Amino acid sequence: MAAVTSSTNGTRDGVHVRTCPLCEAMCGLRVTVDQGRVTKIRANDDDVWSRGYICPKGTTLGELHHDPDRLRAPLVRRGDAFHEVSWDEAFAEVERLLHGVIERHGKGAVTTYIGNPTAHNFSLSRYVAAFAPMSGIERLYSAGTVDQWPKNVSSALLFGGMWLFPIPDLDRTDHLLMLGANPHASQGSLLAAADVLGRLDAIRARGGKVVVVDPRRTGTAERADEWVAIRPGTDAALLLAMVQVLFAEGRVAPGPLAARTNGIEEVEALCRDFTPEAVASTCGLPAEQIRRLARELSDAPRAAVYGRIGTCNQEFGTLASWLVDVLNVLTGNLDCEGGAMFSNPIAPSLAMLTPPEFAGGFTFHRWKSRVRGAPEVLGQVPVSCLAEEIATPGEGQIKALITIAGNPVISAPDAAKLDAALPELECMISLDNWLNETTRHAHVILPGSSVLEQPHYDELIWSWAVRNAGKFSPALFAPEPARPAEWQILLRLAAMLQGQKAADVNVEALDDLFFAGIVATVAADSRSTIAGRDPGEITAQATTTGPLRLLDFAIRTGPWGDRYGEDPEGLTLEKLAAQPNGLDMGPLEPRLDELLRTPSGRIELAPPYIPADVARLRERLARRDEGLVLVSRRHVRSNNSWMHNVRSLVTGKDRCTLLIHPDDARRVGLEDGGSARVASRAGSLVAPVEVSDEMRPGVVCLPHGWGHDKSGTRLGVASEYAGVCNNVLAPGDLVDVLSGNAIVNGIPVEVSPA
Repeated sequence: MAAVTSSTNGTRDGVHVRTCPLCEAMCGLRVTVDQGRVTKIRANDDDVWSRGYICPKGTTLGELHHDPDRLRAPLVRRGDAFHEVSWDEAFAEVERLLHGVIERHGKGAVTTYIGNPTAHNFSLSRYVAAFAPMSGIERLYSAGTVDQWPKNVSSALLFGGMWLFPIPDLDRTDHLLMLGANPHASQGSLLAAADVLGRLDAIRARGGKVVVVDPRRTGTAERADEWVAIRPGTDAALLLAMVQVLFAEGRVAPGPLAARTNGIEEVEALCRDFTPEAVASTCGLPAEQIRRLARELSDAPRAAVYGRIGTCNQEFGTLASWLVDVLNVLTGNLDCEGGAMFSNPIAPSLAMLTPPEFAGGFTFHRWKSRVRGAPEVLGQVPVSCLAEEIATPGEGQIKALITIAGNPVISAPDAAKLDAALPELECMISLDNWLNETTRHAHVILPGSSVLEQPHYDELIWSWAVRNAGKFSPALFAPEPARPAEWQILLRLAAMLQGQKAADVNVEALDDLFFAGIVATVAADSRSTIAGRDPGEITAQATTTGPLRLLDFAIRTGPWGDRYGEDPEGLTLEKLAAQPNGLDMGPLEPRLDELLRTPSGRIELAPPYIPADVARLRERLARRDEGLVLVSRRHVRSNNSWMHNVRSLVTGKDRCTLLIHPDDARRVGLEDGGSARVASRAGSLVAPVEVSDEMRPGVVCLPHGWGHDKSGTRLGVASEYAGVCNNVLAPGDLVDVLSGNAIVNGIPVEVSPA
């Protein structure tokens, strides 16, 4: 590695080892800095995790850091314009606005929205857990109800943990059935692995088989043995028919799992009517193909079923997510080599701790939203409720909103309604690095650090990794001395929501309180490596603060940690940081017994809440399908909405196009390169047409994360490549019944020439 020297502005020049923080792949990078600027980013061949793999987004961290549109100072709205102010001035304005709303309307008039980038931010990922309870905000919204809540519901009921996600053991499986996932673009979702496509190639090279179920022939499907072009929204019917085949043909073989599983007989009764012939027309697949898929899964020596976002944000998202795990259990492929397994990370995530309100088991529908009456699930209602809760007068109307690293005006269903509602707020505070389509409505914007101005260690992502590993990256650039870190901003906001004055907030004391609570909770857990230890003894040994202290605690109490002195040879953050290329502790191993947290201590394969929705699925089989339906997509150069201000990622061929099959294009009168009007009952838009046989007939496709044509933003590059917002077409009341997750795949639309 090249020597590292000090530049004129104090930033170290040279080549630095770094982990990309943009997605679950967590690729290792070599970042070259010259005179305080990033001049080159390449893959790190020595990284124990990614071993030289990198995607196009990882090469742009320097562009993100140096982006002239990135906010470096707080902004306060005065009239119709934003003005840069000092941090003291910004917090004083936040105090004035928040306290005013609470005095006039009460704490119930305040809510928050948590965006997806939070999960990849070193501070936010750990301190949202402090902000929520310390602030006293009763109800919050998040991007989780757009892309993954069905999986959380299923895991909570089956395994007793809403973040306990089994992931396919890609490096050892012989057969992979993948539904609603496109790692060609996403690199992996709720699945941490670098170079997933390379791993799929390896499965095929060793004689295995990869099957991709998707209404579009994605880049992932191109690398598979078989593409199953299913009708959108019918994955649950396909999977339940496969379950029926297993029972009907005597192929159910859970093996050792049988002694640890309740509900196998109930599942057999539920699937009895869902024969391949009964679901064939609904799924748009031949019955014999469905039967063969079940047999091949059953016959494979080692197999795994993996479903992701496409199985979540559809009409039967929870049923589909549940049936993925049902198939893994019934074929004996859960918690075994080559099947669906649970990671054992170096630093276990604090999110794995059971929330106190669910200590006796998970229950839902504890309250309902004020306007729509949407039932609560895992503490949240659909994010589409946010617009109506702001716009509808009456007791409990939302008057103040805090957004945390999110852009729901682009990413939330019924986006136009939220865009219209936000100006009605009396107070909107945004913790965000850009003046975007959402934050343009804020009264105060508090910028955080760039991805290179803070350390990095993914808090939750390693829980879904294909190997037991971990790696730490220190901050590459130092932020301005006066700028607080995001975790400090969150704690200050929480204190102000509890009535404190901005100038009186003792962030260090709040941080100590939060850390002490975490230590006490873990020490009280009989399964913990520090069970029974004196929490005071542990806290006294902590030498850092903030997220570094939390990470050190997670490492030291993890499976290879020093347990605060009990194992002097064990890991600490200091020891991990001394290995910049990371540590690989080996392949996944069975660990179901230590993870199961259901009240029964067994897998609950048929929790009553989920099978109750099978009757609705049965009714779906009788529904005729007419007209076109819309699905979403993403590109390897895109990451929701916030990477579109990087010029090197958006130039070239227009990627915000309407994909349509040639037969459908001829029928509705569209031509490649022309324009189409796409309309749903929620709204309409005009998009350029791309005719392609990669689409299943009857299905059209628009990418998500675009629509940068709104005034008042400060996104110079993105506004040049505005595209259209597909969430304008997503009706907010279309949700998966069990989870409240938005339905953004399988939306009925009308398409015509524009």
